[in-house]
Amino acid sequence: MTEDPRQSAAWRVDPARYLDARPRTHTVPARPMSRYLEMPDGVRLAVDVHLPEGERPEAGFPAILIFTPYYRRFALTPDAPADTEACPSAGAYRNAFVPYGYATVVVDVRGTGASFGTRDSFRSPVERDDYAAVMDWVAVQDWCDGRLGATGISYVGAACDFAASTGHPALKAIAPISAVWDTYADHFYPGGILLTHLAGAYDALMTALDLDRRADLKRYAYFADPHLAGPAPVDQDSDGALLEAAIAEHAANVAMPDFIREFQFRGDALAYDPGFTSDSFSPHAYSPGVDPELAVLSLSGWFDGSYMNGSIARFLSLPNRRRHLLLGPWDHGARTNGSPFRAAAAPRFPIYGEILRFFDTYVRGEDTGLADEAPVHYFTMAEEAWKTAAQWPPAEDGRTFYLGDGGGLAEMPGDDGADAYHVDYGVGTGRDTRYGRLAALDIQDYYPDWGARKGRILRYASAPLPEDLTLTGHPVLTLHLSSDRRDACVFAYLEDEAPDGTVRYVTEGMLRALHRKEGAGPQTYRTTWPTRSYTRADAEPLTPGTPAALRFALLATSWRFKAGHRLRLALAGADRDNFARWPHGRPGHWQVLRGGATPSAIVLPVEVG
Repeated sequence: MTEDPRQSAAWRVDPARYLDARPRTHTVPARPMSRYLEMPDGVRLAVDVHLPEGERPEAGFPAILIFTPYYRRFALTPDAPADTEACPSAGAYRNAFVPYGYATVVVDVRGTGASFGTRDSFRSPVERDDYAAVMDWVAVQDWCDGRLGATGISYVGAACDFAASTGHPALKAIAPISAVWDTYADHFYPGGILLTHLAGAYDALMTALDLDRRADLKRYAYFADPHLAGPAPVDQDSDGALLEAAIAEHAANVAMPDFIREFQFRGDALAYDPGFTSDSFSPHAYSPGVDPELAVLSLSGWFDGSYMNGSIARFLSLPNRRRHLLLGPWDHGARTNGSPFRAAAAPRFPIYGEILRFFDTYVRGEDTGLADEAPVHYFTMAEEAWKTAAQWPPAEDGRTFYLGDGGGLAEMPGDDGADAYHVDYGVGTGRDTRYGRLAALDIQDYYPDWGARKGRILRYASAPLPEDLTLTGHPVLTLHLSSDRRDACVFAYLEDEAPDGTVRYVTEGMLRALHRKEGAGPQTYRTTWPTRSYTRADAEPLTPGTPAALRFALLATSWRFKAGHRLRLALAGADRDNFARWPHGRPGHWQVLRGGATPSAIVLPVEVG
């Protein structure tokens, strides 16, 4: 099996067959119409409109909105071949919808591309007002029938949530791909630990884009084409003077490494703006404004940083009855199938076919049979199969494996014991990790040398499994730990060891020890896994030498452990390649308690049958 849905019975009509049967009624224009739109505060945004070429319905076309900080379109060098893609970020959306009779409207968000203004945060709240103004304009154009949808990857996907939170009556459906729900926990501080490399790498990309530094931009695979010549000016800007003025304003844009460190705890506020916290740039905080009749398709993948938590939380949190969830074997943006068992050169999942059917249903109002499909589709790796569920999580049973003597994992707790561990700040997970694509790295193979990791790591392994075991959901680890330090960062890795000794990465979880107090997060961020507030008020340093219980979820996945394979759990106190290391310069000496009254254990959400 592969990710190709044609080989699956998980759909009544799979996305590939839907695309085969869906007629292409129009063609893509050679170039879009382009103009500036003035926002309520006077800032002008650059907008491209790709109208389907062919017969225009009397009422006009429905429109799909794309709000991007990654250039709506590039200018091209004079020697660019005729087939050069001027829209490496937005072209996939244009090609996915325009041939099927949708106008596609692509907007440079403020402070980016050819738009004026500055970004005063990562995904500024001011953008919500911009999106409402853009929707006001699009919905009344003579080429638009007044029905809108929105989609996009990552920042662009979260923009869909921001647009939806305005409650705009013309917006009928959104399909956020790899989009956070809470920027703190889903993105920059998973487990309360800062993703340091990501902040710097993302800032380097955005600086190259915002300031039109083309030499720097060509280091990224997405923008490496030598014929790309900076952001395209709008049609009215014949001499490029407006573009030059807009780019000059971008010099004041937020610097991500500085900005994100202002929010070490959820609820921390900017010193100069006490009302501005991490919730101010998190979609969940605005979700009460979402129209309950809006249709929502959340898409993510098992190697998508910690973003799949956001897609699942969106699905669980919104009360909307028209909700769908699609979780594949993908990385950020569903660009690469991360399963180590994927077939070479296998057909890819037509993700835009699934989104097109969704928009045909909820934007056009057509009967596509989507109502007869299960609301949840997910892919199980190693089994390499698509599956369905009526809710999340689909797993029916929790199976517990206890840390035991001699590095064992057993299904019964043993006697009291402890394992000593000296934290090694040199331990890392490398470059080709689930976090790399978030920083625009073009990764094709994830964790290829996982079994060769070096450094001091605690490891526990089960006996060979007597039968296949499939987990789907969030494994939950309870760790009884003492340290000689007042803080610790705990990284837990679930691994699959084959009979030939090959060790494969399955998933991971992490927790900063001072965030160990469990409690409900915001009411607008619902989960089915252990969570905490991450606030300064709930932070509790460790008492040196005194055991503390840390219970936290590993990131969701779906994986089949084959009979004869071993489950392995690895514990570390650092990931120097991706995360901040706390306490600074003070690697601790741990005691991991197990058995008896302190049975450290991992609970796996196991599918039955």
